[in-house]
Amino acid sequence: MKSTSIQLVQTLKDRGFTAYWAGGCVRDMLLNVHPKDFDIVTNATPEEIEEIFEKTYPIGKEFGVILVHENNFTFEIATFRSDSGYSDGRRPDYVTFTDPIDDAKRRDFTINALFYDPIEDKVLDFVEGQRDLEQGLIKFVGDPEKRILEDHLRLLRAVRFKHSLDFQWDAETYQAIKKHANKTGKVSAERIQAELNKIMLSDRPAEAFRELHELQMLTDIMPELEATKGVAQPHEYHHEGDVFEHTMQTLAAASQQTEPYLDKEFLKDMEGGPPEPSTFHVRWAALLHDIAKPLTFKIGIDNPKDAPADQKTRIRFDHHAEESLKIATQALERLKFSRKDIEHITWVTSHHMNLNSLIDMPEGTRNKWFRNPYFVDLMEIFRADIAGTDPSDYTTFDELNHLYHKWLLERPEEFPHLLTGEEIMELTDLTPGPELGKLIASLEDQIHAHRVRTKEEAIEFIQNQQEL
Repeated sequence: MKSTSIQLVQTLKDRGFTAYWAGGCVRDMLLNVHPKDFDIVTNATPEEIEEIFEKTYPIGKEFGVILVHENNFTFEIATFRSDSGYSDGRRPDYVTFTDPIDDAKRRDFTINALFYDPIEDKVLDFVEGQRDLEQGLIKFVGDPEKRILEDHLRLLRAVRFKHSLDFQWDAETYQAIKKHANKTGKVSAERIQAELNKIMLSDRPAEAFRELHELQMLTDIMPELEATKGVAQPHEYHHEGDVFEHTMQTLAAASQQTEPYLDKEFLKDMEGGPPEPSTFHVRWAALLHDIAKPLTFKIGIDNPKDAPADQKTRIRFDHHAEESLKIATQALERLKFSRKDIEHITWVTSHHMNLNSLIDMPEGTRNKWFRNPYFVDLMEIFRADIAGTDPSDYTTFDELNHLYHKWLLERPEEFPHLLTGEEIMELTDLTPGPELGKLIASLEDQIHAHRVRTKEEAIEFIQNQQEL
């Protein structure tokens, strides 16, 4: 990709135009980070770009941006421009094609406003971006309030860059962000989701969400998470503090993965390798796993008369995992997540308390849990939840982890469907309903536990159950 981007710059130069790398790829290169993409800026107009390159797409052409497809890669090539008027708080009302200096001055942060000539190996810096990179500062280009009012999403972007790069605030930038923090609520749900996803997949998502709370942005973008601040937990089990603090420590643990529970060396000979947790879904589940605790908070139990003394005064969050399903679903739907992602994340949040009792379940039932494609994520949340709790007790986790390892090595590819529902109804004279459902579930448990392996054994099991 890098070599192709150099070819594109050279092609533009050969045609008599100026062309540079721009923005994030220059920042990353100067930070010794491998760029994920290479954006190019030039004084060639969109029409001239389309004439020079064979495969182009006019996405953003009204803003001077053309996509160019070359050597199986797609590059964004933009004409130097200045912007005027941001009446919608997102896009310029109109653009004027101009020169590199004006183009740099319209950009968001100084560290993102650098250009680089890959042919001459030369950095072009019109906004002291290199200085801010060296000092580790997040600083808006020019007037910070003007930059924010041009595009309110820059508030979230500022927090993301600060924590993904582990930088500090420029003082004027910080004050402007504090002043206008409530404008995040005016950003579209789709754009907020995209930015939060980038934060979630960065190296320090917990630190970023702490900052969003401190800057009072969570009230507008994730009020459900903001509501967990100040909600006390039973001190004997949670020395770390309130629900918000526990959530942040759980998210940090899910992000660090300092104690991976899957022993890859132990499972190295397994066909296809061991399953890997989904970083994206696990981190979102970590953020939302206790989201219903404010709603379910209470002290004591409903019938305290004969209860032990500690149960009468203990803080409780009864059924908070199940309630988190509802609240997490509402939050994710509001942020326009896909139905598939919502299903994945909320399945993990709503079942994160079940693993404490999974060891005592029948083997067949436990194996059905192991077979669920989301179970590997559920185990990762279990680990992160423990790590985010003080004191941390891994006893149950370690025991369940051993059973899961054992099942991974021994599991058959598919479990047979030995009897259909219709065949079971013929054997028992049952009709569709709860009793039939329980009988089918019992048979499945026996199959998953390897106690029933043939159709004859399945028939015998059904007949024996009927006699009980």
